[in-house]
Amino acid sequence: MDQRIFVDHVKANITVYLFMTSLLVTGIVFGAIVVNSMTFVQKQDLFFQINQYFQRIDEGDPIVSIDLFKKSFTFHLQYLILLGLLGLTIIGLPLVWLLVFLKGLVIGFSVGFIVNQLGLKGLILATVSIAPQNVIIIPVYIVAASMANIFSLLLFQKIIARSSTISITKPFLQYVTVFIALCITALFGSLLETFVSYEAFKITVQSFNQ
Repeated sequence: MDQRIFVDHVKANITVYLFMTSLLVTGIVFGAIVVNSMTFVQKQDLFFQINQYFQRIDEGDPIVSIDLFKKSFTFHLQYLILLGLLGLTIIGLPLVWLLVFLKGLVIGFSVGFIVNQLGLKGLILATVSIAPQNVIIIPVYIVAASMANIFSLLLFQKIIARSSTISITKPFLQYVTVFIALCITALFGSLLETFVSYEAFKITVQSFNQ
């Protein structure tokens, strides 16, 4: 899909892309609200677990990069495959919307909680550990969810029209190609998370404790 085809595709489906982006943003906002609605005890219990992790990093407890990379990429790959499979159905469309919302919820909660507990230090930690890979991952998820939405609606249109003139062979091949490209892009996101974000996070945590 060259640049012009991609631009035409986005223009033709701008409503879907805006809807998915809005779902993600809504999830982020709700994630921040969830943090504010937690009780003091709940916050303390969760922060205790996070603080234990910080101490492990500060003490130089090694975390094997290849294991971190495998976990990250496996998670993104499974998420994308699930979105792709749901897009091949019609009844799975609401689940696509839910997955996008939940992705935003996790991001909003993660950033909100760290900032809520650590203030400016938390904002710095969130910036170096969460932001870099999500510059890649968030667009990947939005495109994946949008493609799933578009293809699912195409299937619905074919069923309603009951017409053999609506072919899904070419759109299906394009659909699979796009998802393969998204999986490859997610690979780079995982590499960034493992070898840039984590290392920056580790350096930041250690500098705070000096």
